[in-house]
Amino acid sequence: QLQLVESGGGLVQPGGSLRLSCTASRFTLDYYAIGWFRQAPGKEREGVSCVSRSDGTTYYADSVKGRFTISRDNAKNTVYLQMNSLRPEDTAIYYCAAELRVRGCGFLSSGYDYWGQGTQVTVSS
Repeated sequence: QLQLVESGGGLVQPGGSLRLSCTASRFTLDYYAIGWFRQAPGKEREGVSCVSRSDGTTYYADSVKGRFTISRDNAKNTVYLQMNSLRPEDTAIYYCAAELRVRGCGFLSSGYDYWGQGTQVTVSS
């Protein structure tokens, strides 16, 4: 079974940083756009950031622009989400997802083919 695995979550103080990783088991991410989504308790899942397969397109939710950076290392079959200046409202379970598409990326979750199990990020003093 094809799987995505997230790692790097944890507890961090406000203003701190974390780097999340998303890696694939049994398939290559080269052909997929990758999205990071999050879901806080009692809230809808929302798109945080995404990166295209090859044309360099990236998108960020307004709430994370200037603080989060998405990148991919195809040689390591891994996509990263660097999160800086974290705030309590960033607390959520973070999921990565892979969408088989040629160009671009987006936040329509129903378009994604594979999802990871999620990693908890808690921002608290």
